[in-house]
Amino acid sequence: MRRALLAFALIAAPALAAEVAGVKVDDRITVDSSELVLNGAGLRTKYFLSIYVAGLYLTEKKTSSPDILAQSGAKRITMQLMRGVSAKQLTDALELGIRSNTAPAERDALKDRLGELTAIMDAIQTAKKGDLIALDWIPTTGTRIMLNGEPRGKVIAGEDFYRALLRIWLGDDPAQESLKKALLGAG
Repeated sequence: MRRALLAFALIAAPALAAEVAGVKVDDRITVDSSELVLNGAGLRTKYFLSIYVAGLYLTEKKTSSPDILAQSGAKRITMQLMRGVSAKQLTDALELGIRSNTAPAERDALKDRLGELTAIMDAIQTAKKGDLIALDWIPTTGTRIMLNGEPRGKVIAGEDFYRALLRIWLGDDPAQESLKKALLGAG
């Protein structure tokens, strides 16, 4: 009986897997109709400033970038902001990450879709401390940008575009090496 109660208590426990820099990160989420698990979470810093807490959600945990990039199914990367940022700061950081981790020919193929991403971020204008930005991959649909649980702009087509976004954090020249390790579940 005790084991049954313990098992029930564990199942009924809140879905909080981690706390990073005081930010609670959910263990499981749902994107569209897919249940995703937290692969890893970590803090993005720059010049000793805390910028955001990132979380990576997948259909099943993976520990290598190539495995994550090749995995089929829905995915989500979240950024819980630790300070306010402008649309230009967001866009510049995303574009730099893509430029650093994507071959020139592939960047050319992504150019129009990067323009779509920039337009979505420009429409957001400013994200405040505490805001949650989510970049979702929805198979057969595309990349959806969410701000505090609300979709923003139109869905951006192509899994190649989402993989380019993921490489910002998981590529050979990631936004921050310690954050990459944390998102891979090793940090």
